[in-house]
Amino acid sequence: MPVFTRQPEHRLSMKQIKEILFQRLENKGIDLKFVPGFIRTLANSFWAEPDMTLSQINRRLHYLGWAEVELDYHTWQLTIACLEDCGLKGSGENPAGWCWRHFSPTNSTGTYQSNLAANAGL
Repeated sequence: MPVFTRQPEHRLSMKQIKEILFQRLENKGIDLKFVPGFIRTLANSFWAEPDMTLSQINRRLHYLGWAEVELDYHTWQLTIACLEDCGLKGSGENPAGWCWRHFSPTNSTGTYQSNLAANAGL
């Protein structure tokens, strides 16, 4: 009879989670130069109403002009994790300025360099 052992937990850093988030948003058709603005829209929505459901956030995104984007559950959870980790929830700061400091693509070529995302097939 085989013996099953638990594998050690692999935890991602917040930098890796942001990379995955950026890659997922790019895969949904959002050009990386627009990602900070998109995240700002999500941050404003989250700041105004933190308990919003996924369907509510998608309706709000469509209302605000992001009609071509439909967030899935996992991308929304990654976004919430990043927003909470970066301190938006308790900062009392306006999301617009906060967002530009915490969510900008790391290079100027238009693609977010991510070995983790490439290796994960995202």
